[in-house]
Amino acid sequence: MLHSLQALASAAVIERAILLANHVIAGEPVALQRLQTHAGRCLLLTLEGWPRLLPAMPPLAIRVTPAGLLENCGEAVPEAPDLRVSVDASNPALAFVQALAGDKPRIEVAGDAQFAADVNWLFDNLRWDLEDDLARLVGDAPARELAKFGGSVAAALREAVRGIGSLASRLRGAGGAGDNGAPPR
Repeated sequence: MLHSLQALASAAVIERAILLANHVIAGEPVALQRLQTHAGRCLLLTLEGWPRLLPAMPPLAIRVTPAGLLENCGEAVPEAPDLRVSVDASNPALAFVQALAGDKPRIEVAGDAQFAADVNWLFDNLRWDLEDDLARLVGDAPARELAKFGGSVAAALREAVRGIGSLASRLRGAGGAGDNGAPPR
């Protein structure tokens, strides 16, 4: 029962993520043009080293539509995808913290070079304009204030993550050679 609930939840999250990605892609004509040249091609995303204590994450196969958008291939994972992207997921908590700090995870890419270059371009150049979407719902002025508040919260989170990383580095350094285990004075 737990396995079927996890499968339903992961499918729902994947579908929502693809909807969001398509929303962002559709807002950028250059992104649509780049992807239209890859219509019908498939990208396979796998998480490598995923901890066994956590529910298993299935590979995600995504196909490019003729419109230049993305669709989930579902369980029909192709044997020979046009592009394979493997993300190091051996430490999901660390990866999450690094993502908050703006760092990208370690990835391995194999397959069609032009497809890989265009997917990389999407990651480097596309950003969700949340303020614009909020403005459609609540108006320009409230959206601007909400975006400013969100930016402040994000900046504070990034700074906190950097502080935690710095503290962790200092603690690791303090545990090096010559440390007798006594607390610092």
